Amino acid sequence: MAKRTGLGKGLGAIFGDEVMESVAEDQELKSHPKQEQAVVKTVNGEEEQETGKGLFLKLSSIEPNHHQPRTEFREESLMELAESMKEYGVLQPLLVQRKGDFYEIIAGERRWRAAKLAGLKEVPVVIREYTKQQSMEIALIENVQREDLNPIEEAKAYQRLMQEFGLKQEEIAARVAKNRVTITNSMRLLKLDNRVQDMLIENQITGGHARALLAVDEPELQFQIAGKIVSENLSVREVEKLVKSMSKKREPKEKKDEDESISLIFRELEDRMKTAMGTKVSINRKDRNKGRVEIEYYSEAELERIVELIESIR
Repeated sequence: MAKRTGLGKGLGAIFGDEVMESVAEDQELKSHPKQEQAVVKTVNGEEEQETGKGLFLKLSSIEPNHHQPRTEFREESLMELAESMKEYGVLQPLLVQRKGDFYEIIAGERRWRAAKLAGLKEVPVVIREYTKQQSMEIALIENVQREDLNPIEEAKAYQRLMQEFGLKQEEIAARVAKNRVTITNSMRLLKLDNRVQDMLIENQITGGHARALLAVDEPELQFQIAGKIVSENLSVREVEKLVKSMSKKREPKEKKDEDESISLIFRELEDRMKTAMGTKVSINRKDRNKGRVEIEYYSEAELERIVELIESIR
């Protein structure tokens, strides 16, 4: 029996404890074809075998779910699983639901693909009926539990649950037994340049590299640094230092440009006040919103004129 992980709302709840406990039993029965079998009529009228507690369906009557989160399947990993299946069979049933004249996979597409490579004709299944949202949640839970999804697939799955079904990050976190911050950080990866996302999917860079690149706002610069990571085999720490140093170099120039822009505005205000007052006026800024205005005078008569000018404004 395959080892189960401790996901609170995971596959045990989905498949049912009685199914999970009978997986080894099913395999024993598969290994001894002389045991009693019962014939079951499926939706397409073909005969499938039900042995003990487990139902076995022909691979030809099962099709993948094209909306499931996982899109990448490593050939080497599939071949390893296929070799295992040749010796031990399928140790955990696929979760499927009826879909017209066939059965659609809810969880277990990797096992289905490996079973085909292994030359198997049928696989153990559990048949359930789910809504579109439930199907996607179950597929996501299974893949996250086994860490089968790449970081971008996982982030896009969370995004779909939010956009299509209106789930909040807290609700998604509860379903996949992760904390909300993990969900937030995962979805942030979708802010990366698409080329950088592809590099992450292809394992050219790691999740740590990708998170370090999130500090870079410019997509083209993100891609350039990602290329540097690959060509120079940079560690995550080295990328963090690189990004930080680049930020420091840009800050003085940005601050200088901002200061010059504000200074021009206040010089223009000073000139307008000089023209209105007929004497020198200085604006001394404490910050952008506070400061002091100084109006110079050079005689009592000029002071009197300035006072009268100010009073006329009322």
